[in-house]
Amino acid sequence: MPSLATFPPPKQRGLALHAVLVAVFISLAAWAGLNLYDAALDAAFAGFVLLLLACLLNLPFLAYRLYALIRAEYSLDRDNLHIVWGMRVEDIPISDVEWVRPAAQLPNPLRLPLFRLWGSLIGTTRHPDIGLVEFLASEIDGLLLVATARHVYAISPADPAAFVQAFQRTMEMGSLAPGQSHSQYPSFVMLQAWQNPFTRLAWLLGALVNIGLFVWVSITLPGLSLVPLGFDATGAPFDPVPGAQLILLPLLSAVLFAGGWLAGLFFYRRADLRLLANLLWLSGALSSVFFLIAVFFLLNAA
Repeated sequence: MPSLATFPPPKQRGLALHAVLVAVFISLAAWAGLNLYDAALDAAFAGFVLLLLACLLNLPFLAYRLYALIRAEYSLDRDNLHIVWGMRVEDIPISDVEWVRPAAQLPNPLRLPLFRLWGSLIGTTRHPDIGLVEFLASEIDGLLLVATARHVYAISPADPAAFVQAFQRTMEMGSLAPGQSHSQYPSFVMLQAWQNPFTRLAWLLGALVNIGLFVWVSITLPGLSLVPLGFDATGAPFDPVPGAQLILLPLLSAVLFAGGWLAGLFFYRRADLRLLANLLWLSGALSSVFFLIAVFFLLNAA
């Protein structure tokens, strides 16, 4: 057996489904945003705002699950079982594994995570016989359980039989050196970044400015009939448009800030890219401040 054997989960259906969902949510968000541009301040306007917010809130969730599935793999060497699922990484010493068996062999059926899709069977449930089970799998078919003294993992290699055989051979060969246990969760990255005072300031500044901007515009809208959405090269305001369209500015500010925040978390995982992550977070906070200033000038020009 090679020194490192890799067993990826089945990905084709999951990648197709998540890519389609991401495209649908982006399309719906764009459609809602375009309709907001011409909508009056009525029930239809509120509906478009809610649709836009729903799409924007779900897009990071779907995009991360798509990224996690692309990166997902299980691998074995003589010392460790490595599980990678997006930003979730688990290194389990072979000597810590108590047993590996198909989930179908359990006398009581395994309860699945609540929020699951093809390619994204992740989360935790509790089983009456084996306790807490963490799912890092793409599909139900061929689900394997890997048990350690403190945890049970549900994984889904595309070829479960080959994985079990490789694991048995690894156990028979014995470990060359004691394996090192290592766990990494997405929340670890956020907690580590939060401990940096500069990062904490950028996050708080951007969040507070965006919340304040959204509240300010929402309070102002009912009494605002027309408003210019920009200035020409001479500094004169453009022709006024319905005041309801001003809500586009806090929405756009929030989208840019959230996108920069997520991208910064992705880069912050690597020590050599943390400066880039902090620059992204600082630029997101500053762009929110500029949106606040822009709304101030637009309201004064109205």
